[in-house]
Amino acid sequence: MPAPEPAQWCSLDVVPATHTPRWYTIPVRVALMTFIGTLLLFAISLLLGIIGTVAVAALHNAHPDMRIAYRRIAVPVAVVGGAIVCVISFIVEIRHYRQSKALLGIARISEEHQPRIAN
Repeated sequence: MPAPEPAQWCSLDVVPATHTPRWYTIPVRVALMTFIGTLLLFAISLLLGIIGTVAVAALHNAHPDMRIAYRRIAVPVAVVGGAIVCVISFIVEIRHYRQSKALLGIARISEEHQPRIAN
């Protein structure tokens, strides 16, 4: 089967135009990532807290108190980790916004100065 002509499969005309970055989407994405990160941290720290609580109770031949896993391990880890995720997510989203804005400006300038080739 012969290869298709380059103009058919490798054309700059089919590249979709990028959308303008909007600043008001930053807090939405930060809140979503913070919520998901906090939930993951809470679940993982709770699992490890339960395993640790059961292991310590087994070593002392006592009944495990699961309130310790929730109150003293999982919640503090989730709060501190959620704050860290929020700050990091905010920094990443601002960098992404500024980079998208700069790249869009470069694309607009290059489109204006691109020579037109007649077919």
